[in-house]
Amino acid sequence: MTEATGPLQGVTVLDLTRVLSGPYCTMMLGDMGARVIKIEHPDRGDDTRAWGPPFVAGESTYFLSVNRNKESVTLDFKRDGGRRVLEVLLKKADVLVENFRPGTLARHALDYPSVATRFPRLVYASVSGYGQTGPRAPEPGYDAVLQGEGGLMSITGPADGAPSRLGVAVADIVTGMFAANGIVLALYARQTTDRGQHVDVGMLDSIAALLTYQAGIAFATGRSPERMGNRHPSIAPYDTYAAKDGTIVLAVGNDEQWQRFCRIAGLFEAAADARFTTNESRVRHCEALTAIVAGVMHQRTRAEWTTALVPAGVPCGPVRAVDEVLADPQLAAREMVQYVNHATAGSIPLLGFPIKLSATPGAIRRAPPTLGQDTEAVLRELGFDGEEIDALRASGAI
Repeated sequence: MTEATGPLQGVTVLDLTRVLSGPYCTMMLGDMGARVIKIEHPDRGDDTRAWGPPFVAGESTYFLSVNRNKESVTLDFKRDGGRRVLEVLLKKADVLVENFRPGTLARHALDYPSVATRFPRLVYASVSGYGQTGPRAPEPGYDAVLQGEGGLMSITGPADGAPSRLGVAVADIVTGMFAANGIVLALYARQTTDRGQHVDVGMLDSIAALLTYQAGIAFATGRSPERMGNRHPSIAPYDTYAAKDGTIVLAVGNDEQWQRFCRIAGLFEAAADARFTTNESRVRHCEALTAIVAGVMHQRTRAEWTTALVPAGVPCGPVRAVDEVLADPQLAAREMVQYVNHATAGSIPLLGFPIKLSATPGAIRRAPPTLGQDTEAVLRELGFDGEEIDALRASGAI
């Protein structure tokens, strides 16, 4: 553990979340310097502690991936003793983050209206499937379902194949990102108003916000965009191609890049062909263009293509496996793979923090905690003595 640094140093976050969207949000806040106190059920903890394989020394790699820079306090706040501890924690907190189904915390007088009357400066963030309002607000949210319902799967996958889910839980992750952004905005506003507010982020909203230019196509044409594999609906050639030794991405973004590509690839006739002289015409004649480009791309290796095209300003790159990416010297130079010492798993690698601030950088200060690792220390800091802590433990509250 190292001293807190970063722009959120001095901010205390009470984390009532589990699984991915909420924990990703609070991990970002912790990376930015906030103190994050993660509340977990005394018996089982965060659901993802049991998700695997793989496990490292009994610790779920899923849990490890999104719970660094947090202290774990086991607490059942549905019990009287646990609720008393939670109230003391609320007095200390600047931010509360929860991802219970809407309405759940209201039954315990822990929803935003109830809490805000007692702690008006608290920033209270709710992460849910469909937001806190609207006809579907009470429904639970699951990443795969939201990728489907949010339209993302309909535009992902081969044109002649089934809709596809992304290889990561993007609905959860982007919702966590938006929630972290909303919390920072609310903290900024509090500097002027001296009051907290409710940050309400839904997964369906978040996925819809990602549709950007695909939504623009639907707005303009009245038709839903169709799956087209790795092609781009508005740029060509912008696709994956088979090189001599694997798959490569070619992303020609303008007419000048197209001409440079043609010179390097030896496609002199295509460069002069009226069907391909502008991006608009290349998109309109994409099938013919794809056949020509694919016919030349397989003649060289990925390294040969990147060596020739990248210095010429033509965007391209190999499709790499995850282990290849993690071994990239560029990521090492950017401190995007870091090692921390875990209490039971020893030295473990974690992904770094992608936002690089020159004056107040974030950092990985703490390894992901074991279940309840910090319970006693935090309770003693709050003023509970050993006898009180033993009584809380005996009652099942911690």
